[in-house]
Amino acid sequence: MKINLADKFASFSEHWRPKLIAELNGQGMRIVKCQGVFPWHSHADEDELFLVWRGQFRIEFRDRIISLGPGELFTVPRGVEHRTAADEEAEVIIFEPLGVKNTGDVDDPVYTAPEIPRI
Repeated sequence: MKINLADKFASFSEHWRPKLIAELNGQGMRIVKCQGVFPWHSHADEDELFLVWRGQFRIEFRDRIISLGPGELFTVPRGVEHRTAADEEAEVIIFEPLGVKNTGDVDDPVYTAPEIPRI
């Protein structure tokens, strides 16, 4: 199935609520709009790949910050505590195994997505 990323991103407006747009070999391709700072968390058994589609996006670790712009990506290794942030709205593609909770080992009433809808 052909997917147009611009159309998919245009179909929603909320921040920090990922949407599943494709699957491959047990991996999910999710898109999310980000603005502000996401909570500190880790994923014990899963790596996360972040690819910026639009805007500026940060992946913060306790000892360093990785800044990404459009077309740049970074993989957070499993078990590594991190948080993500964007001062202005950013559009980001995330690759990770299906079923992964967006806040990893943290339950947050604001940021934990109850389920990841497919759009």
